[in-house]
Amino acid sequence: MPHNDDKPVMYSALEVAKLCGVVNQTAINWIRNNHIKAFNTPGGQFRVYPEDLVEFMRARNIQIPAELRLACKGGCVDSSLLIVDDDRGLNTVVAKYMERNVPGLSVYQAFDGFEAGSIMVEKMPRILMLDLNLPGIDGYDLCRRINEGDRFGKPQIIVITALENDELEKSIRDFGVCLYMKKPLNLVQLAENIKKLVEK
Repeated sequence: MPHNDDKPVMYSALEVAKLCGVVNQTAINWIRNNHIKAFNTPGGQFRVYPEDLVEFMRARNIQIPAELRLACKGGCVDSSLLIVDDDRGLNTVVAKYMERNVPGLSVYQAFDGFEAGSIMVEKMPRILMLDLNLPGIDGYDLCRRINEGDRFGKPQIIVITALENDELEKSIRDFGVCLYMKKPLNLVQLAENIKKLVEK
């Protein structure tokens, strides 16, 4: 069902079945057995909100399609951060710090641009923390691809870099980057900025 800003998105049992990769009767059984939160239309048809379907799919480790994540309010359904940096030590330190200091935040890690693209399609993180100087697809190219369409879910982008270039911040903000931070990182400041983005 296409997203319409004037009308909340709802899925029929058949649409639920297609999104979950099962037959229609299985989806109906899930709804009737209260595994999926749903309601009845005046005509007796089941309807399911995207957020409720995502909750069900998450609990059962069913892969959530990009179209379903985008149908949820705000385009994302949870507070999540993807850290993209090929410095494994820094990546892991930042991930652990954010998990401890930003309540309710799900943290994912990628160590190159290819891995980042794959995780973004699957997880649709709300926030992307991105090093520009990456092997494979670099940070510039990744930002450009994010801005070309909805495939990656339009995350809020934080750029982190050790590169010294006066024009860099100006040029990268043209890609929709909301925050630009230089290495070495101030983890306390970074956590506060991520909390603000989560609360938006």
